Amino acid sequence: MARGVRRWVPALDRPALVALLLGAAGVVYRLVLILHTVPAGNSDEATFGLVALHVAQGRAHPVFLYGQRYMGVLESYLAAPLVAVAGPSWTALRLPLLALYALFVWLMYRLTRRVFSPWFAVLVVGLLALGTERVVRDQMTAVGGRPEVKVAVAAMLLLVVGLAERTVRHRRLAVGLFGLLAGVATWSDWLIVPYLAVAGLALVYALRRELFGWAAVLLAAGFAVGVFPMLWDNLTAPPGQDSLSVFRQVDATGGPPGPLVGRVVGGFTEGVPLASGLCPAGGCARWQEWFGLLYPVLLALAAGLALAALRRRATHPVRPVVRLALVAGAALTLVGYVRSPLAAADPLASARYLSVLQLSLPAVLWPLWVAAVGCWRGTTGAVGRLAGATATAVLAALAATALVATGLFAVGTADIRAEERQARRIAEVLRGSGPHHVYGDYWTCHRLTFTTAEEVLCGVLDDRLHPGQNRYPAYWRAVARAERPGYVLRAGSAAERRLTELLAADGIPATVTEVGDYRVYHPATAVRPWR
Repeated sequence: MARGVRRWVPALDRPALVALLLGAAGVVYRLVLILHTVPAGNSDEATFGLVALHVAQGRAHPVFLYGQRYMGVLESYLAAPLVAVAGPSWTALRLPLLALYALFVWLMYRLTRRVFSPWFAVLVVGLLALGTERVVRDQMTAVGGRPEVKVAVAAMLLLVVGLAERTVRHRRLAVGLFGLLAGVATWSDWLIVPYLAVAGLALVYALRRELFGWAAVLLAAGFAVGVFPMLWDNLTAPPGQDSLSVFRQVDATGGPPGPLVGRVVGGFTEGVPLASGLCPAGGCARWQEWFGLLYPVLLALAAGLALAALRRRATHPVRPVVRLALVAGAALTLVGYVRSPLAAADPLASARYLSVLQLSLPAVLWPLWVAAVGCWRGTTGAVGRLAGATATAVLAALAATALVATGLFAVGTADIRAEERQARRIAEVLRGSGPHHVYGDYWTCHRLTFTTAEEVLCGVLDDRLHPGQNRYPAYWRAVARAERPGYVLRAGSAAERRLTELLAADGIPATVTEVGDYRVYHPATAVRPWR
């Protein structure tokens, strides 16, 4: 029996064992956060949760997120079985993302070990195990396709390496799987397109002539299957409602791009450190911006090392090609990011668009690792030893900064948990004593509806009490039919002041219930000022 077990369980060398322990620590850390609903839920994530609820109940099978016809809802479909069994909850919505995170870390370890080196792969896993609020929010909250598309690209690049080095047995099926992953990622989140492009070029390099014939057919077929939901929806969408048209409309409403210098500075000094887990969610201090300034230098050095290795025609020439693909993916992502006015105007919120840079972490840090190893092995001269000592210090500073930032976040979640308890208390009050049809702001409504499993339906209003961003019109219509809808408004907000003015002007009495920072108004007669 023991021999059989040893046959199926591969022996782990020391790098693999250390990586396993670090990766497991990262999973446990995130599981604890999930069980405490950290980060707190919000209406964006609740919209994915409502899609999962509707899928679980068989009521709908949408391709894109409600009210956002270019964002795929694969995360909702992954959560639907858990929601069907356990009911709607943040835990049910996030557990599939934890599995995606664990798979991503494992794939990144495999990829880094094969393309770079074993102990360097351990360092990468250790950094991926850490996570500030910005990093954990991108990984563990259902707000878009970032968790699954990173898994797809890491798997695609591993397939490229396996195909080039002929360690993959069923080669044509592997090519078809590559296409399937690319198609699913395209449907899920267009943010990953730069990485898909460079991964495709790496596949072309790895296979060359082999891509002609059945391999090309299977590649195209796999991509078509993966992207089919998006293609079908676009073919059947009304004019102007296809995903490309909607995305262009959203992009056009972003406003003027602003000065390039401001976008570059905001993107690198705030966006990159935030996405790398070196800063708190509130922004980076001056001393935490150093990695963002160093990032383009490391990209250039990484590209130089990969080109030099390719020129030497190493034993495994596909490996420097994959390194170049990771560098190019990061560079293209950054170029796309700094084109947006959000890079300068709101880098704290828009740093989420850089979360895919985790894919390029091995390539970015590789020049530092090479210099540090050369120094400690004594294979370089005086200048090399100085560069190696500096590189060692930079790696140590990076790890220490990420560890401290993660620790500060982990011990400072009291406000987040309190805010989540307040949201649950509001849901309990309305579920118990009503009203069950209410109006509120955007960040209240879908969160409330999801938390109450649609026992309370909410219509979105803006600060002037006019119709706001109602992603799911059926809720707005249901509240509009209610005889006496209530209002859930933050105390002291512009919307509350407007409501109290209307109630006083028309002499309409209302019961008022205070729940934390919110007040629930239930007027004696319906109040709908926009009519």
